[in-house]
Amino acid sequence: MRHLHLDPVGGIAGDMFAAALLDLMPELEPAALDIAAALLGSEADVSLDRSAVGGFAGARLKVRCRPGTHARHLPDILAMLEGCDALPKAACAIACDIFTRLAQAEAEVHGKSIDAIHFHEVGAADSILDIALAGYLIDASGAHSWSVGALPLGGGIVNTEHGVMPVPAPATARLLKGFVMCDDRVSGERVTPTGAAILAHLRTMMPAGSGAPAGNRVMGRTGTGFGFRTLPGRPNALRVVELLGADQTGDEQMLLLACEIDDQTGEDLAHGVEIIRATPGVRDVTQIACLGKKGRMAVSLQVLAEPSARDTICAAIFAQTTTLGIREQTVLRHVLPREQTEREGVRVKLAQRGDTVTRKAEFDDIARNSEDHAGREALRRKAEDNE
Repeated sequence: MRHLHLDPVGGIAGDMFAAALLDLMPELEPAALDIAAALLGSEADVSLDRSAVGGFAGARLKVRCRPGTHARHLPDILAMLEGCDALPKAACAIACDIFTRLAQAEAEVHGKSIDAIHFHEVGAADSILDIALAGYLIDASGAHSWSVGALPLGGGIVNTEHGVMPVPAPATARLLKGFVMCDDRVSGERVTPTGAAILAHLRTMMPAGSGAPAGNRVMGRTGTGFGFRTLPGRPNALRVVELLGADQTGDEQMLLLACEIDDQTGEDLAHGVEIIRATPGVRDVTQIACLGKKGRMAVSLQVLAEPSARDTICAAIFAQTTTLGIREQTVLRHVLPREQTEREGVRVKLAQRGDTVTRKAEFDDIARNSEDHAGREALRRKAEDNE
């Protein structure tokens, strides 16, 4: 189970959140830039710059809006997101929820209906892109849970289209209700409205207390997103840390259950093996041709299993084969960090092999969407392509 922890050293804003996740998962950058181009068109130029701030490497999302961009109402923004073909439906739903939460907070502050809220700063192209990318990256990350460290309170005032406001701004303060705050004696707007709205959406995926889930976790990758302000004594950075369960990386104990079979027909054994493979707790099943007693051709059956499912799996092996005995040994399994994403309607497994990410498309999905070898091969290349 993948958990992502946000460490708001400098604070959190929409662009910092998107940059941090793209630094964590650089394989998602091409799709993110495609979304930017489809969503904004000629309204803005977008790039992801990688640099170092305060001695630490990270990424910064740059959106250069062209003259003529304008503020928008919530229905306009939702229609804009829903009309973006490059934005997956699940990602669009997340982005729409983030904007709706922000509109609700603004409506409460100004005493207006949610549809009457006129977004100024947050209705500009850069903020719309920040939240669209947040929706995409939250969905594409595959994280089952999130957490965030204590948020910097900030202080002072900020100039807005509504005039001078205290920090945190009123709508931001409403969105942050229930989050742990700290005063690190650095003033200014440290959590922006877009950052607060993203956190409000993620709250439903945060364990009690906003900390990491209980139990042992394995440290995975990290990513850093930079903001544009310079803060005294600290980098204006948001770090995201990946924590993985034992089934995703590291070492885990497994059982290897084995037996040899020389008196069962091939067709019956094949059917039985499929039933064994579908038994809960079975990770893998292999068959190896071998010579048994008296020179008979036999099959060596090996089942990799979760220890907790031992009795159930042994019962399935005895029920589906003619074996009279099963050997058992405990083995240590080493697993690469991995995750699953989807591209071209095909599930793709990504594995981190040192500095390289390898991709393997799910053949069942390819076969379901292609009728011949040429079509299957073309779809496989598209799904596994990193460009």
